[in-house]
Amino acid sequence: MSQSEKASQSKPLAVVLASGGMDSCVTTAIAAEDYRLAMLHVTYGQRTAARELKSFEALADFYNAERRMVSRVDALGQIGGSSLTDARIAVEPANLERKEIPSSYVPFRNAHFLAIAVSWGETLGASKIFIGAVAEDSSGYPDCRPAYYEAFNRVIHEGTAPGTQLGIVTPVIHLRKSEILKRGLALGAPLELTWSCYQDEERACGVCDSCALRLRAFKEAGVEDPIPYRVRPDYSAAISASVQGGH
Repeated sequence: MSQSEKASQSKPLAVVLASGGMDSCVTTAIAAEDYRLAMLHVTYGQRTAARELKSFEALADFYNAERRMVSRVDALGQIGGSSLTDARIAVEPANLERKEIPSSYVPFRNAHFLAIAVSWGETLGASKIFIGAVAEDSSGYPDCRPAYYEAFNRVIHEGTAPGTQLGIVTPVIHLRKSEILKRGLALGAPLELTWSCYQDEERACGVCDSCALRLRAFKEAGVEDPIPYRVRPDYSAAISASVQGGH
């Protein structure tokens, strides 16, 4: 075994929740600096499930994940209530100034994801769970706020076997999307493998909230987004508004 392989094996193990999007890709790159990776993907009946899974598998290959697991949460699709899981609800066009919860919110989704990650992590003897939550999204998604993960860490402490050392890590939660992008570029993260669009799987739509946030980040960073889009709107006005508003 080479010295680099020995060094890698001496690292602790972390579970990384990876959707296949930009934020989870950069989170994986951050985790890979100090941990061996057990990568977890959850499919829950979302519109772009197949495309997201493709990105997850590509990322797990790229980072030589020691373990990988794909889990299904069929209940979220059955419950519905979100434009991501119910074809009868239209995906709203991007509105980066929106303050109310958007139709793409999947009620309490991250709790389901984290529960699976905690169960797996406890079984594996992992020390951390990484998730690419971003507080910039929190005006729409309550389960992206720092307080949510602080509370969930307390739940883990109270609800796992004695001696369990698991804790949730949210390394990009306080960063703007453009800062996440720059961090990913500095780490050599394979952003070309990622997928963020809420509604299309061949070419990103360019007009949903997720596409808008991503395109705005690339615009702010002065970098061309490598994935294909049906349209690439100019979000310069949204950039100006967000900067003036101090977001």
